[in-house]
Amino acid sequence: MANYTAVQVAEKGGELEVVERELREPGRGEVRIAVEACGVCHSDSMTKEGLFPGIEYPRVPGHEVAGRVDAVGDGVEGFAEGDRVGVGWFGGSCMRCDPCRSGDRIDCENLQVSGISYDGGYAESMIAPADALARIPDDLGAADAAPLLCAGVTTYNALRSSGARGGDLVAILGVGGLGHLGVQFASKLGFETVAIARGQDKRDMALELGADHYIDSTSEDVGERLTALGGAKVILATVTSSEAMAAAIPGLGTRGRLVIVGASAEPIEVSPISLIMGSKTILGHASGDSKDSEDTLDFAALEKVAPTIETVPLADAADAYKRMIEGDARFRMVLTM
Repeated sequence: MANYTAVQVAEKGGELEVVERELREPGRGEVRIAVEACGVCHSDSMTKEGLFPGIEYPRVPGHEVAGRVDAVGDGVEGFAEGDRVGVGWFGGSCMRCDPCRSGDRIDCENLQVSGISYDGGYAESMIAPADALARIPDDLGAADAAPLLCAGVTTYNALRSSGARGGDLVAILGVGGLGHLGVQFASKLGFETVAIARGQDKRDMALELGADHYIDSTSEDVGERLTALGGAKVILATVTSSEAMAAAIPGLGTRGRLVIVGASAEPIEVSPISLIMGSKTILGHASGDSKDSEDTLDFAALEKVAPTIETVPLADAADAYKRMIEGDARFRMVLTM
């Protein structure tokens, strides 16, 4: 059996190390993927630092995987060798729990996550459950597709599920790895799009990506500016600052929604009266399942939505991860095989 190169974490808190592994055949209900690209996501720190319960080491991180099927296990229907496929945060569901039976597979009580529950895409090859696969359109390159399987589906699926309609005022809070895609998706979905970020250095880029307005949160009151624009139907919070989220809430219009996709452990301070007046809502939104990822890829290909990426070879995964953690990347690092 042939070998393949992978980058693994040997133990909780360990370093990313390049290793050779023996190629294996997929089991029942699984496919083997020849990985072409894998995005480096901040959530990969859960694997590296052991922040997710139950991780078995050694483990190969990576949940923004784009490649081709090169082997199909027994019982798999609908996928064949050579098919272009991707795997995102959604790495498979049990199809037995109440959320799964209700159609909410991303909220599966036994959710599998690529790079956490099983070895992920920091490798030339990986094996995944067939229900984790999203088809990649032919006119979307692997390196561009990879970040869309996490950052892309997170923002696109949240926006299309937000209740906003064409012409509504929609604000994207934060113009980073998630937010720069959120601005593009909001614009392409027909929303009057507001980009919110700290300082003026992202202004021109945000406008080029499709924003109709830009708010510098260091020099303007975000709530007041959004109110002056008519009040936001939706604010998509891609930042991890709970303080920034709280500051934006007064800018919601009547029955407006703050939709949170930026993960933060800090509480959001908000007075109940500010939510009651205007019937405003704060809610969290998980990324999406494999069909949501597929929808995201199709929409991105159709509307020419693309992540800003920097590609690096698999062997340099440790350096790419370090740069991502330190914020020395704009906006998505992608490993290529």
